[in-house]
Amino acid sequence: MTVPWRFSAQGIAIALRVTPRGGADAIDGIETLTDGRSVVKVRVRAIADGGAANRAVTELLAKALRVPKSHVRVLSGTTSRHKQVAVDGDPKQLGEAMSALTAAKGA
Repeated sequence: MTVPWRFSAQGIAIALRVTPRGGADAIDGIETLTDGRSVVKVRVRAIADGGAANRAVTELLAKALRVPKSHVRVLSGTTSRHKQVAVDGDPKQLGEAMSALTAAKGA
């Protein structure tokens, strides 16, 4: 299985599948979609209305990766369950943190 994030000089870009109104704010591991792409499964309590779910996703990732909220932004998929999110910071540290977060969830 390939990892659902790409490295860049600024940080990493993460492919997500988001479930709004998921009962809790959590990172639930890695899933392979039917087209073969890997995504990080994320669920948030917020509803998908007025950008609330996107804000909850960026806050969850910022807290989990220990970066300021301003370092996390949605690149694409603002109105979709499937999103690309950029996280600015040390790519190596962010990649290791994502590996630990997704492995801890039984991915």
